[in-house]
Amino acid sequence: MPNSIIQRTVRWLHHFEDLLLASVLAAMLTLAMIDIAMRLITGGSLIWIPPVLQILVLWLGLLGALLASRSQEHIAIDVISRFVGPLGKKVCGISGSVFAALVCSLVAYFSIVFLQQSIEYDDIAFAQVPAWPLQLIIPFTFSLMSLRFFLHALGYLRIKDYQPNPALKEDSA
Repeated sequence: MPNSIIQRTVRWLHHFEDLLLASVLAAMLTLAMIDIAMRLITGGSLIWIPPVLQILVLWLGLLGALLASRSQEHIAIDVISRFVGPLGKKVCGISGSVFAALVCSLVAYFSIVFLQQSIEYDDIAFAQVPAWPLQLIIPFTFSLMSLRFFLHALGYLRIKDYQPNPALKEDSA
């Protein structure tokens, strides 16, 4: 029972992440097309579109990194794990996941400090829109990535022959 609740919750979170990523991409494409069309037709565009596109690029990149960490398709240096046995692979998986979790935790922490300063100094992104709500994506994604890497480390520790993304194992076979 609790396992199915966890699985449903994780599945719901994955669908939410996918929907958010698709929405950001659709918004970017729509705004870029509007901007291009307005420049062609009128010779000018709405002044707020370029800064919004810049922010959406940040959101898209961070959500893409979150998606990559979910499916273990992020950039990884795994030269050592190719030449060691099962125990070595497990040690590499644990140490790599713990290191990634710590780095993501540090980035999340310092991005929260950055947000606090942005609020304190009343940073403006564009057109009197405060910057801090648009920057919330940074601690959000890095906190989730840290949690994911920590859970992967636990998986390597607790589950025999743990494979964070079984689809990758099937592809390489």
